[in-house]
Amino acid sequence: MGIFQSINTTGSSLTSQRLRMDVISSNMANADTTRAEYDAETKEWKPYSRKAVVLQSKESSFSSFLNAATGKNSGIGNGVKVTEIVKDETPFELDYNPEHPDANDDGYVEMPNVDPLREMVDLMSVTRSYEANVTVLNASKGMMMKALEIGK
Repeated sequence: MGIFQSINTTGSSLTSQRLRMDVISSNMANADTTRAEYDAETKEWKPYSRKAVVLQSKESSFSSFLNAATGKNSGIGNGVKVTEIVKDETPFELDYNPEHPDANDDGYVEMPNVDPLREMVDLMSVTRSYEANVTVLNASKGMMMKALEIGK
């Protein structure tokens, strides 16, 4: 284990949590957007679809795979990475509003599948995770500074 592995692991988590915050912010900003994507086949606008971030463990080195295969895995991770941003396939909600420009023949408007309450809970979770990782980063930095003082 290298001296900077904890900082690299924490940095990857901070980066991924920041992206999650950005995606949640985008979801909240578009919670009422009824014209987000144009469907060329039906020649109609579709509402905004909620997006989510998919995270995965970052196992990139050959030695980590070799150690796992031989049973010498120390349990120390290499961080996380964002594999993709996926659209939520939950059906759109129908809202009765016959005066809306995007209303169908029956007077219903397809609204985005964004639940503000769910987004706020996700945002609180991401914020707590981000704060915890900042604490870990500061602790690692403090330990390195103390190790440098030993040499004085």
